[in-house]
Amino acid sequence: MFDLLANYLVYDLAGISPDGKLGGSVHFFVMDIAKIFFMLAIIIYLMGLLRFHISPEKVRDYLQGKSKPVAQIMAIILGAVTPFCSCSSIPLFLGFLRAGIPLSVVFTFLIASPMINEIAVIILIGVVGWKATLLFITSGAVIAFFGGIIMEKMGVEKYIFNYDKIKNAKPAVISTLQTKKTWEVMHRYAVVEAKKIISELWKWVFLGVGLGALFHGYFPQDWAQSLNNDNLFAVPMAVIAGVPLYSDEVGVIPLVEAMLLKGVAVGTTLAFMMSIAAISLPELLILKKAMHWRALALFTSIVAISITLVGLLFNLVL
Repeated sequence: MFDLLANYLVYDLAGISPDGKLGGSVHFFVMDIAKIFFMLAIIIYLMGLLRFHISPEKVRDYLQGKSKPVAQIMAIILGAVTPFCSCSSIPLFLGFLRAGIPLSVVFTFLIASPMINEIAVIILIGVVGWKATLLFITSGAVIAFFGGIIMEKMGVEKYIFNYDKIKNAKPAVISTLQTKKTWEVMHRYAVVEAKKIISELWKWVFLGVGLGALFHGYFPQDWAQSLNNDNLFAVPMAVIAGVPLYSDEVGVIPLVEAMLLKGVAVGTTLAFMMSIAAISLPELLILKKAMHWRALALFTSIVAISITLVGLLFNLVL
């Protein structure tokens, strides 16, 4: 459907030749813009119905009082389905500490929340297939689980500003407005949620699709194929390249699709995507307000090394 729409708009209506690089790039751009926004509207609406029942306070309450392994698994699941972005990192981080949630669980949530994005995961299935997507989810969960444990074992609490004061502070009493959870209220909430998220995402989607279109049409085929399974340096280079970038995973998926179409190895491509999501520079700058640079360096190193190993593993098995 989207391919036919792009064919009509680009080749028939605009009269651009399908044989040149420009035609391929514009066709990719139009098709992916239509496909992604169509899927975004549906997926975000459905997730909005679920998120109607979830708040940061409920996430904190769900994690309180559980054994560490159980709480970490719950943190991964909640991190995947909650709408909290890097700008929410500080309030969530401090709120979890005040609630007495162990550091291993807190850092597990911080890693899982941006990395395992449920909207991106659903779109990713259409790009790389369900097997690679399942490996992507599993890898993100494993990185989050063991990354949280390592952060706690390394005694990172001494690098968190005012850790003892925050941990011993009495949590604020939060008054909640009890709203009848009727279908009409849930529908309105989901529509508002969809409009809000799309209004925040659209520029990253356009940027990601634009870069993907340029990559698809103009990036040298031989150079792209040199980033294959045999190139051991391709994965760490992709991880390093992803750190200074900032984009929602949804916005970077078109670039992922273009890289795969050009012949870049799956592990290299997904490592690039994971590094943008989990250890982007803007998120680290926000977290710097709550912890010493040594804690950030440890956090970044653990996640970057884990993503690199996962990327290399993907290239071996896919």
